[in-house]
Amino acid sequence: MIKVRVPATSANMGPGFDSIGIALSLYNTFTFEEIPRGVEIISYDERFNNEDNLVYLSMIKTMEKVGHKVGGIRITIESEIPVSRGLGSSAACIIGGVLGANELADSPLTKDEILKIATNIEGHPDNVAPALFGGLVTSIMEGKEILHNQISVAKGLEFVALIPDLTLSTSRARSVLPKKIKYEDAVFNVSRVALMISALSNGDFQLLKYGLQDRLHQPYRSKLIPDFNMIMDICIENDSLGTFLSGAGPTVMALTNDFDGDFTNRLQKKLNNLRNKWTIKELKIDQQGSVIFHGD
Repeated sequence: MIKVRVPATSANMGPGFDSIGIALSLYNTFTFEEIPRGVEIISYDERFNNEDNLVYLSMIKTMEKVGHKVGGIRITIESEIPVSRGLGSSAACIIGGVLGANELADSPLTKDEILKIATNIEGHPDNVAPALFGGLVTSIMEGKEILHNQISVAKGLEFVALIPDLTLSTSRARSVLPKKIKYEDAVFNVSRVALMISALSNGDFQLLKYGLQDRLHQPYRSKLIPDFNMIMDICIENDSLGTFLSGAGPTVMALTNDFDGDFTNRLQKKLNNLRNKWTIKELKIDQQGSVIFHGD
């Protein structure tokens, strides 16, 4: 029996559209067991208990790649990462399936090869890279190659995820983006990316309220999220270091000093007055990335 634990991820971090993501302390755990024949998938939601399951599809694609076959498979999914909320649930399933298949085949793949397979399935590396490696990761596609690099983050940050009781598909979030952007908006984002990375690395967290600003996707996607601007104002009024739309949304991520223990309580009182229910989760940066366990 093989278990794979994969962290949640928050991609498109601030101005880092399609290029920067971070792994966070919220997890999905996937258990893989060989059985004589057939496919059994056990999860929290019966909609996913079939052969269209992304974990299973990712596993099969990986096995085809390495030339390994099994008689049958049982996959058990324990999920903490909410689906279609901008926290990398799809990336977690893909990485879980690829790693599970690699372990069943006696680990022929390197981590870079695993990343390449996962990126081919996902379409882009900004979620799967931090899900695999952990920490803050910048990644690009250069032809057929995936280039990535981990960025050190100074200690003292907490990520507060504001998760609404509504979903937003990536395809819908993509559909509202413009085909072209203004030159000044490109310059705006490039300069903010540089400021964000330097502030995170050096611990100059007071600069994050500027460094996390974005003009490439957040102004367009925010219109799909009820009370988005009000939530951003609430975070600022309660001394958030900075806020950004997590992934394609609808989760909003607020950063705070990890010694500000009352931040969540202040936020929750304000969020209770909004039309949707918002759940708050206090998260840390996950530095391990995906972890594999063998045996019971």
